[in-house]
Amino acid sequence: MEQRQMANALRALAMDAVEQAKSGHPGMPMGMADAATALFTGPLKYDAANPSWPDRDRFVLSAGHGSMLLYGLLHLTGNPAMTIDQIKNFRQFGYLTAGHPEVGHPAGIETTTGPLGQGLATAVGMAMAETKLAAEFGEDLVSHRTWVIASDGDLMEGISHEAGALAGHLGLGKLIVMWDDNSISIDGDVSMSASDNVLQRFESYGWATASVDGHDAAAVEAALNAAAGDASRPTLISCKTTIGFGAPKKAGTAGSHGAPLGAEEIEGARKALNWPHAPFEVPTDITGAWRSAGSKGTAERTAWEARLAAAPADLRAEFERRMAGELPAALTQEIADYKATLGADKPKMATRQASQKALEVINPIVPETIGGSADLTGSNLTLTEGLGAFSKQNRAGRYVYWGIREHGMAAAANGMALHGGLIPYTATFLIFTDYCRPAIRLAALMGQRQIFVMTHDSIGLGEDGPTHQPVEHMASLRAIPNLLTMRPCDAIETAECWEVALQQKDRPSVLALSRQGVPTLCEGGKKNLSAKGGYVLMREEAPLQAVLIATGTEVSLAVEAKVALEAKGIGARVVSMPCTELFDEQPQAYRDEVLPKGVVKAAIEAAAAYGWERYVGDGPIIAMNSFGASAPANALYTHFGITSDALVAAVEARL
Repeated sequence: MEQRQMANALRALAMDAVEQAKSGHPGMPMGMADAATALFTGPLKYDAANPSWPDRDRFVLSAGHGSMLLYGLLHLTGNPAMTIDQIKNFRQFGYLTAGHPEVGHPAGIETTTGPLGQGLATAVGMAMAETKLAAEFGEDLVSHRTWVIASDGDLMEGISHEAGALAGHLGLGKLIVMWDDNSISIDGDVSMSASDNVLQRFESYGWATASVDGHDAAAVEAALNAAAGDASRPTLISCKTTIGFGAPKKAGTAGSHGAPLGAEEIEGARKALNWPHAPFEVPTDITGAWRSAGSKGTAERTAWEARLAAAPADLRAEFERRMAGELPAALTQEIADYKATLGADKPKMATRQASQKALEVINPIVPETIGGSADLTGSNLTLTEGLGAFSKQNRAGRYVYWGIREHGMAAAANGMALHGGLIPYTATFLIFTDYCRPAIRLAALMGQRQIFVMTHDSIGLGEDGPTHQPVEHMASLRAIPNLLTMRPCDAIETAECWEVALQQKDRPSVLALSRQGVPTLCEGGKKNLSAKGGYVLMREEAPLQAVLIATGTEVSLAVEAKVALEAKGIGARVVSMPCTELFDEQPQAYRDEVLPKGVVKAAIEAAAAYGWERYVGDGPIIAMNSFGASAPANALYTHFGITSDALVAAVEARL
């Protein structure tokens, strides 16, 4: 079967689906159909019947607006879930064919894309995971490539610079990017907004580059094979294409980018492409050729399964555990023993330091953790003994020096999580969640276990001033669905929050950690009280009149306020609320027990007040109402009224 006709099947499905949906992006799938056909019929290691087997090649459509290209590929190659009915219901509620691809919907979609640039950065993380796991388990079990289709827009985004530079620095030779070099954006010709030499840019990062006619499938396949043979560096291939290829009037124009072509244009395209078939109809010989492409990886998969079965039992068991995302059985007891030690010793330390000590317990028994920091290792305290740096020279290393690339770091770590076999944790200051928020959001949307270690969590970082002092960030992170935002109060809660974060198979976590030291307030019992999100830390002595709710460093202030109130005969309890999301998931009876009705409830947190009204009603909230300032932490807490005295006065005023 001629590859052009196979590609035309992709074009026809794309323009028909977009037309029926009355929305979508037909131009990109029509332009890249030849190149995608060359990949799927050529070097891609893929088995449509089992699209999730661990040693498959990963394919990332970073240009997610061109989703019909991916859906068409999955359908034609024989993915059992991507039926023609799914294609006909493109962009409709309840169907797998969303406007932009969503991971696992169906299996075969490796990551959620659409926010441009993030697919490319996520693919960098997948390539890092592949080479890391190959170093651990051997190439008999792990040896595959990561392929990307990226758009002009992907390569304009700032994250492409971060991810591209890192991939070149690390020499990720199994990462190959096909650039849909069509020179058209939604606004019109790319020349209106960009004039950089993209190939030279990537060459400066240490990439190999090539340029081919994107409509010459044989030339594309030759370039792909050449790239696959270069193990020392990633490759960017410029595929010169015409957007909306085949459309008589709209090809090569922005008119084919983000809107249906229209019936007249589609009729003309069918004639130009020699495609006389009805909408959504693909002749059996073309379908058969695509099915053959979809099954060519079956032999490789079965051979890999045989190698896995023949591997030493302990190696096989560890590999299967890691890919299933199960934690080592010893972790729970190790955390419990560590908490008992903390409960006995009662250390005073910053929670960032407590996090490092927790990692010293976790990392030796959870070999799948891979850490890193955006050039703040000495501040985030994320490095523990024996990890080794992940580098071009040491693929077995478990610590990534990401450089100042917060967005790229978080997106690449998503790729590691998506790949499977690793649990990434990444770190920077809490204020710089602003730089990686898009990837945090995608981690939550995709349900991926990534742990964001965010230190210097309040005005308590002090002298660096308001540019570095997070105020609104806790509220903004708590607003993201399917994200746990945890702010522990001491070393014991920090260990508990780490345990909770590791246990989350289907959502990410943020650990907001302090610069300044805090006393150990918790007892360190066997139960993980932080897993409930909020709990009674100190019960009232006199009849209950006030509940003091706090997080992080302010829990000790709540304890001081409780002592002062009790001295006045006012019964007060302290509720530590390390994670509001987990607390909200508890049964109503438990929440009512912790926060009973009919008493004053007050909250204190050195952050924006937004959100605490859900728990205190019309009770007082001691919080930040402005940006911070540059001064020692104690002076700032006094100046902004984040004090136990202020909490006591606010409670008394409501009684």
